[in-house]
Amino acid sequence: MMFDFETLSAADRYKLLVATVVPRPIAWVVTQDKAGVVNAAPYSFFNAFADNPAVVGIGCGPRPDGPSPKDTLANIEATGQFTVCLVPHRLVHEMVATAVEFGPEVDELAEAGLTRLPSAKIAPPRIGESPVAMECETFQLVRAGHHTIVLGKVLAMHVADEAVMDPAKRYIDTPKLDLVGRMHGRGWYVRTTDRIEVPRLTVAEWQARKAAKAG
Repeated sequence: MMFDFETLSAADRYKLLVATVVPRPIAWVVTQDKAGVVNAAPYSFFNAFADNPAVVGIGCGPRPDGPSPKDTLANIEATGQFTVCLVPHRLVHEMVATAVEFGPEVDELAEAGLTRLPSAKIAPPRIGESPVAMECETFQLVRAGHHTIVLGKVLAMHVADEAVMDPAKRYIDTPKLDLVGRMHGRGWYVRTTDRIEVPRLTVAEWQARKAAKAG
């Protein structure tokens, strides 16, 4: 069945996107306003887009009750800094707690019982319990309808010691991070524990495989 996005409402386009583009990594974004009030919120319109410079992106929509930007975007626009933490399975409930629509004066990290750790290069803290945290500064803000795509340049990355296999070679034990991804619907997530390995092929290997099938 073909869905013509030019004829669909924004709500229907959203439903189709989030039900099919899965699993999506989750950016647990920590910001603070100019007065130093900290905000934390999860975003699943998120991924990495470049390595030189290292750039990650999140899609920030407006508040559900109106056109004003969410605290995350307002803080990024005001300060140009944020941290992106990744979500392990053991913290999925704390992550959901920070998605509650609290007022801008509420510290979501405190509400969820999470630890603030100081960042090395920026003012917003990182989540101490998260196995990966990226310190970012604004690279570009791209308006996309009622969303704003925040592209952040990664200045530093913190990875839990137990997940670093070889610091010199930058080898990370990805399975040990036990990260979760966003699935369809309002409350569905997936663990990254069900994996398959499919090695890439050289041209010669591909041609040999084709020849073997033909023979």
